[in-house]
Amino acid sequence: MSNVAVIGVGFSGFHPVTSDVSYRELMFDAAFRAYEDAGVDPRKEIDAFISCAEDFWDGISIFDGYVPDQIGGALRATFSIAGDGLLGLINAFMLIKTGKFDVVAVEAHSKASDIVSFPDVWRIAFDPIYNRSIIDNPYIIAGMEMMKYMDETLTTRDHVSLVVSKNKYNALRNPMANYGSRISPEDVLESELISDPLRELDVAPLVDGAIVFVLAAEEVAKKLTDNPVWIKGVGWNTHTSWIEEWDFVTPVHAKLAAEMAYKMANVYNPLQEIDFAEVDDRFSYKELQFLEALGFFAPGEAGLMLEDGVTEVFGELPVNPSGGYLGVGYPLEAGGLLKALNVVLQLRGEPLGYKLSDVKTGLAMSWRGIPTSTSMVVIFSNEM
Repeated sequence: MSNVAVIGVGFSGFHPVTSDVSYRELMFDAAFRAYEDAGVDPRKEIDAFISCAEDFWDGISIFDGYVPDQIGGALRATFSIAGDGLLGLINAFMLIKTGKFDVVAVEAHSKASDIVSFPDVWRIAFDPIYNRSIIDNPYIIAGMEMMKYMDETLTTRDHVSLVVSKNKYNALRNPMANYGSRISPEDVLESELISDPLRELDVAPLVDGAIVFVLAAEEVAKKLTDNPVWIKGVGWNTHTSWIEEWDFVTPVHAKLAAEMAYKMANVYNPLQEIDFAEVDDRFSYKELQFLEALGFFAPGEAGLMLEDGVTEVFGELPVNPSGGYLGVGYPLEAGGLLKALNVVLQLRGEPLGYKLSDVKTGLAMSWRGIPTSTSMVVIFSNEM
């Protein structure tokens, strides 16, 4: 089976409010930029298109009908996934691996500013019998998990606050970022309490935006670009939708997704073999929790490693050098593609922020969020 590479990327928006454009216009702009970057004509040279979104976020029933025209897929094979963009990228990877497709485009977007009451829409995802009726504020689950994780691993509140300080500081150099700032752990603790111990600054703000990737089989990729970024391994897992069965200390879904990706990429020691990572930080504590689930550190070590500078931009394992969701903003289903975008641009030597030195392999990880237990991991390299 052919190797698969990213040959083009494009993005549009990435502001808290984009009142001057619709989500369809964001999609079109991101697609146009990605196809220019890849040097392809979507009407002739792209074999299939994938779009990732959720009807409830878009406020439109069967959003699929608004996909083909915006991304050049009219009268072409077009697929839609009600899931995170990184899952769409994995599906594109698998389509090419079948040998039936040479070039596939992947799109995901957010128009969060159009959602009048985000928590109310979010609550619809909860089990209607056992959970939805008693969970008035979905952030309660995050607060409970954060408390359990900190208690079991002896991770301190200061460690969690350091994640916010690090990522928002990293975001200061990223022109895409909206929430870069110099803040101290004390500033985090003084922000509004959301669900004890979760505070306002622990939560990534929502943002509008669209991202498009163009993937190609090895033979085509080598013809179209001199700077491909290769996909070395992919993994995904959905553990259980029952919140009552979650492991609030180690997210099993992230652990299993990582193991799948590592096996495909022949990674045996992630801390030594992966140069940097863009990891889901929708809530500050999740960065630490996921780093441990991904096998970079043992349970309870991630906070200590952050304190020692290991995950800073000039540390042994830079984590979220782009600023992460906490610094850039969280773009709903485009979140996973945002993680992948920052890994790919870093490996191309064109980062939207800190430029890491001598990096060859990067990891992108995304989680679809509460109340799901679905994680995706993709390992990229600038070496085939």
